[in-house]
Amino acid sequence: VTGTNGKTTICYLLESIFLSAGYKTGVIGTINYRYNNKIFPSVHTTPFSSDLQKILYDMVLEKVEVVIMEVSSHSLVQKRVEGCEFDIAIFTNLSEEHLDYHHTMDEYFEAKSLLFKNMIEQKKDIFYTSNLGRKVCIINYDDAYGKKLLDLCSIKDILLFSINHKNRTKNVKYPIFTAANIKYTSSATEFEIINSFNKVKIYSHLIGRFNVENILASFVAAYSQKIDFEFIIEGIEKVKSIPGRLEKVDIPADYTVIIDYAHTPDALEKVLLLLKSIPHKKLIVVFGCGGDRDRSKRPLMGSVATTLADYVIVTSDNPRTEDPNKIILDIELGIKRAGNTNYEIIPDRKEAIFKALSLGSSGDIILLAGKGHENYQIIGTQKIHFDEREIVREFFNKK
Repeated sequence: VTGTNGKTTICYLLESIFLSAGYKTGVIGTINYRYNNKIFPSVHTTPFSSDLQKILYDMVLEKVEVVIMEVSSHSLVQKRVEGCEFDIAIFTNLSEEHLDYHHTMDEYFEAKSLLFKNMIEQKKDIFYTSNLGRKVCIINYDDAYGKKLLDLCSIKDILLFSINHKNRTKNVKYPIFTAANIKYTSSATEFEIINSFNKVKIYSHLIGRFNVENILASFVAAYSQKIDFEFIIEGIEKVKSIPGRLEKVDIPADYTVIIDYAHTPDALEKVLLLLKSIPHKKLIVVFGCGGDRDRSKRPLMGSVATTLADYVIVTSDNPRTEDPNKIILDIELGIKRAGNTNYEIIPDRKEAIFKALSLGSSGDIILLAGKGHENYQIIGTQKIHFDEREIVREFFNKK
């Protein structure tokens, strides 16, 4: 699975689907590497090639039948997945990220496209036997870069997904799966997935438009491998939440605290728009940007946050070896360009979280954005323990 946003959620969904269908399943991704009830910390979204091959070898020894992997743009450029023969390649979307490494969106797209250019048609010899069915590229037709990708796939078997049901009536070259009759609530999503032959009702505990896209991608991938609808529907419904993705923290107060990994302008915008659609009084956001990483996204995130939220506390994320105050100045540049004044700066992230929680009142939503599942903060070259769930609980324990 590759793309800017949605990779982790799709991996969790597919893991649940294949487990429901009775497959021994392994996952390699941002949160961890796991199989057969063994969990290992994730160092990189996609491990370096020698580590990756060791993990895959261990999975073979454990009789894992299906591996679901997040494939980062860095790993594709650095050929970490060289020698891996993928049965399914999924493209989620592309938005501004990692431009410190790729320099331009065109280069970023070129990196992502390598996964699809390097897909190999099913071998006919006895040395390669897939546990699954067909080799297929699955692409988000709603994304402009997804449409560009159609001409670059090295295999002919392509399936599309779209949240826009009207795309079914257009002259689309490849089979397309669309979402229809979508019903959102604050705790669930219901909709139908439709293609030329089927209409399947979906119920999910995951909320928001972007999760409909993630569910569509997962459904199409499982469908392409002839997984029964019964197991697909069951697998999707079994996923109650994703660590650090719209994760609700239980608190002894009548407002809501959400932790989310949103660390790109596009992801932050999508999460804020979703939270704005849920009945609330004030929407308060705490966020920062990572140091030694793409600087160009910082002002964009500042503008997005202060434009969509009622109040914003700008703080540190993982400053690494950069001066946290310099990072904050880059964020503030976008806020000032947008002409917004609904913010304050608290460089210490724990203090910033405490301040946001102290501002919370009945009916408010407080979003802690950027760190998600991470339980650490990188300051200088040190990785220190920093779990936002614990910090939220500490605040209420002190009251």
